[in-house]
Amino acid sequence: MFSKSWFENLDAQLREKGLDSDDKSFDEIREILSNPPRLNPDEFASTVSYVILAGGFSQKTAKKIHKIIMSKMPANAEDLLKIFNNKNKINAICKIWNNRQDFCDNYYTCSSLEDKLNYLQKLPHIGKITANHLARNLGENVVKYDIWIQRLGVLYGGNSVLYKKIDNGKLDENIKKSCDEMFEHLHKETNLPIGYIDVVLWKSLQNKLIEV
Repeated sequence: MFSKSWFENLDAQLREKGLDSDDKSFDEIREILSNPPRLNPDEFASTVSYVILAGGFSQKTAKKIHKIIMSKMPANAEDLLKIFNNKNKINAICKIWNNRQDFCDNYYTCSSLEDKLNYLQKLPHIGKITANHLARNLGENVVKYDIWIQRLGVLYGGNSVLYKKIDNGKLDENIKKSCDEMFEHLHKETNLPIGYIDVVLWKSLQNKLIEV
């Protein structure tokens, strides 16, 4: 495990099975991470909305609901609840859409990655781990330290005691360190952006191409 050939095999399997996407295809993700675009307010709101919907749902479900909701915008919460009955998420999406110009402008005025991540965490229904997912989809070369990646990072680090500290809501610093070391190793092996490595590993774990 954790070699260039291992990673390339995972990537190839996902592509062969038609699983090579998050909200965009693997090739689009690589391009965005290599040349981050500046989104307009509508595109920014759509990207944030997808990440809000993706939490706790399969990619297929999230993409389907996201497409329908975005086709209805602008819309009020009552109408959108008829499509997707999750009041917290719908209210968050409406707030993002109604304030999309300010949210978009404020994001792009952030001068550092740390500032951008801190800002994204303050958006409606975006938490600390979700902010990394959103930042990656916006073109930042970052990792989403979700529970799947935490498990793999602990396996890479070889410290089984850390398994008890895996938490999707609160990231343990030692687990983060193991994950970062894993990504740095794979980056050196493959010369690929860590954000791209992250999405390939995440999809591989989700689809049981990697067992942890």
